[in-house]
Amino acid sequence: MSSFGLYIIGFIILIGGLAYAAFLLGAPPVWIGVGAIVLIGIGIITGVSKTRQKDETEASE
Repeated sequence: MSSFGLYIIGFIILIGGLAYAAFLLGAPPVWIGVGAIVLIGIGIITGVSKTRQKDETEASE
C-alpha cells in the first residue's frame, strides 16, 4: 500500500475517534459532520503534500 493510502487510513481513524468523542460530549450532529468534512479536506491536502514525489529536473535544483 502506498504511503498516501496509509496516511489517509490513519487520518480517517483519527477523525472517527474525534467524531465519537464529540458525540459523547453532546455536540450537535450537524457540527460533528462539518468538522469531519473539514478534517477530511485537511487530511487530503497534507497527505498529498507529504507523500508527493519531488520533480528531479535541472530547474528544481
